[in-house]
Amino acid sequence: MKIDFNKDNGLVPVVIQDNRTLQVLMLGYMNEEAFEKTKKEGIVTFFSRSKNRLWTKGEESGNFLTVKSIDIDCDQDTILIKAVPKNVVCHTGSFSCFGEKNAKGFLYELEEKIAQRIDSKAEDSYTYSLYQRGINKMAQKVGEEAVELVIETKDNNDDLFKNEAADLLYHFLILLKAKGFSLEAIEEILQNRDK
Repeated sequence: MKIDFNKDNGLVPVVIQDNRTLQVLMLGYMNEEAFEKTKKEGIVTFFSRSKNRLWTKGEESGNFLTVKSIDIDCDQDTILIKAVPKNVVCHTGSFSCFGEKNAKGFLYELEEKIAQRIDSKAEDSYTYSLYQRGINKMAQKVGEEAVELVIETKDNNDDLFKNEAADLLYHFLILLKAKGFSLEAIEEILQNRDK
């Protein structure tokens, strides 16, 4: 990992992302010493421009950022660190310096597409046609996909296994919509269990 620390008075910007959700948590700066300390200890350490010294995130609050991966951009002058936050990240008490938890990946995009097809009553949509057949049919479809996934688990065809897993997730999202719940609500339960 070669980083060009010469471009901006020995400092490079560092973007911190939540390793689980990929939400951007904060932006800081590192000099070479802060970078080496971060790599060695596995806890994010910045160079504080206001304090003019190394500053380990969480040294006062206890809200450390545990490093999971470090990547460098194509120009070798920006660092991306995926980390696990111990608690809130922002000094204001917010989860992220960019607001509360709100990271959305492709599953959230798919959830929105499913909702759009159902809400707009898209007649040519498989999603809407399944939705129209009622809660029992949607639940049955989730059950069928789960059984198919279990069957593929016992075989050695990875492509079929992954496709059945995708089918199960897709139909589960339809069922969530029908029940009036969101993926975020389920994610919140899992996050609470993780504590």
